[in-house]
Amino acid sequence: MKAPQFGLILAGVLLNATAQLLLKAGAGTLAGVELRAGNALLIATRMLSSMPIIAGLACYVLSVVVWILALARVEVSVAYPMLSIGYVVNAVAAWWLFGENLSGARLAGIGVILVGVWLVARTSGGS
Repeated sequence: MKAPQFGLILAGVLLNATAQLLLKAGAGTLAGVELRAGNALLIATRMLSSMPIIAGLACYVLSVVVWILALARVEVSVAYPMLSIGYVVNAVAAWWLFGENLSGARLAGIGVILVGVWLVARTSGGS
């Protein structure tokens, strides 16, 4: 895979990962709100007034645009497995930003993901 192709894929993955992290940060506004029909307006209001949630949704929209550009240049059988990089980014960022657990088993899984991504990228001929 050529550098510009990988750059597009990586940009899409990082935007998607950033979206997840922003949504997680904004989800705190919903902590303690009971999930029931009577609270639908309260939930919607809190979500729509949360800057991290709004920014996360914007990152998702931008990631879709970047992803479409990537798919126009890279085989989907190569591009789609690259989304796994997002698992790695999010696991490390969630550990750093939110204090989430990064156990040995999770680190081993991250290693397997990285080896898999490397194999897919290495064996792709590009399009």
